Amino acid sequence: MVTSGPSRAAPSPHPVPGVDVVVTGATGLVGNNVVRLAVSRGESVRALVRPSAVAARCLAGLPVEVVHGSLEDATALDAAFGGARVVVHAAAMVHCGWRHLDEMTAANVAGTRAVAAAARRAGARLVHVSSVDAIGLRPDGLPADEDTPPGVMPECPYVVTKREAERAVAEEIGRGLDAVIVNPVYMLGPWDWKPSSGRMLLEVGAGKGLFAPPGGNDFVDVRDVAAGIFAAAARGATGRRYILGGHSLTYLDAWRLFARVAGRMQPLGTAPTALVRAAGMAGDVASLFLRRELPVNSAATTMSMLRHHFSSRRAETELGYAYRPLDATVADAWGWFLARGYAGAVRGRTELAR
Repeated sequence: MVTSGPSRAAPSPHPVPGVDVVVTGATGLVGNNVVRLAVSRGESVRALVRPSAVAARCLAGLPVEVVHGSLEDATALDAAFGGARVVVHAAAMVHCGWRHLDEMTAANVAGTRAVAAAARRAGARLVHVSSVDAIGLRPDGLPADEDTPPGVMPECPYVVTKREAERAVAEEIGRGLDAVIVNPVYMLGPWDWKPSSGRMLLEVGAGKGLFAPPGGNDFVDVRDVAAGIFAAAARGATGRRYILGGHSLTYLDAWRLFARVAGRMQPLGTAPTALVRAAGMAGDVASLFLRRELPVNSAATTMSMLRHHFSSRRAETELGYAYRPLDATVADAWGWFLARGYAGAVRGRTELAR
């Protein structure tokens, strides 16, 4: 079943025949920031969402036309993409572990294939939001780029399905789709309703960051990623990948920054690799008995021991991509979480630290 119309707070009761931007995954961290940036730019926006209280809350007060439906529903996709100039596909299932391959294949691969085909039918340009996890890491530890072959990362369902989703987009490009792919690094920022990658900040802000994982990552403001998505839509070459990178930090340095912003005690150091590996194996065993996969599992701990570093030179050169200082990003993300009660348990302490 497909229903459409503006969100409750939208000023116009009449859906427009054409639209500047359609966003899938509009309730997620990337998608919600893309929606808000598009609105601020004066673009007309349509969002494809499943009907839920979460969706209503995420889009409340925004002049956004809403189409209710799922990625499995071709009728919903055609209704959402009709008359669109650009489709930003930000919907995905994210889980770092060994389970849920079937669900992630359905959401990330089959869903992307359906979105790409519908965008082609609509004559819209597609910006597919992938992940740097679809790209391999360099064994020498130097920053990987868009042409680095797969390798080093664990072949868990998320990594595999994000890579296969890019292949699905490439297949539709071969049929005439105009599409570009963006690969963001680890994102932080406001409007993280669920929350997603902001959980790491919340954990450290709750005083649970005594020992950081031994690896590292590139951290970026999701608002800069949203701007990079619009730059890719405007200037990206069809069929080309663009890494939307950020600041390269060890997890220890990132957690020190998180703790400083949240007014928490600094991490004591880095957890020994052997201990992290053992924790992942223990999590795998416990998951068997509990019949559900725990957040601490060998896929997640293996990821945490790797140095996820990538070059965004291509995006900087071809798209004009840039990103702001990380301390400003962390402060804004933490402030957003505090204002909405996600970090209420440490509110008083943080206000004193400020």
